[in-house]
Amino acid sequence: MAITAKLQHLKITARKVRLVADVVRNKSVSEAEAILRFTPKKASLPMLKLLRSAMATVKNTYKADPADYYIARLMVNDGPMSERVFPRSRGRADKIAKRTSHITLVLDTKTAQKKEVEKDVKIEDAKTAPKKVAKTAVSNKK
Repeated sequence: MAITAKLQHLKITARKVRLVADVVRNKSVSEAEAILRFTPKKASLPMLKLLRSAMATVKNTYKADPADYYIARLMVNDGPMSERVFPRSRGRADKIAKRTSHITLVLDTKTAQKKEVEKDVKIEDAKTAPKKVAKTAVSNKK
């Protein structure tokens, strides 16, 4: 059962948040929480809060053990950008882009992960299995 948690309009650029997201993607919930707690990046605190929110949803709403879950998907997208004017010399102005980001966290059970792996193996076996070729008689008439 997949549980989704979203954080929108985070005032950190998506490029910087992706650095933290790449570290915890596909990790178990407890391992990801430990990593985020000790990561010295500004984006690690909001991501830790989002992970804990998703774990609370699992525990309170679905009455399941959060230790059975892992981070199935973690997407970081660009949010809306606000522009500010920065005065320059001789009456000119430069625009400064204040970027935001949206984070989507999907937790799933580890048993679902195993089923997906087994399903992928079966599909690969079907693709790599030798195909039966019908033998046809070819005449060599000229």
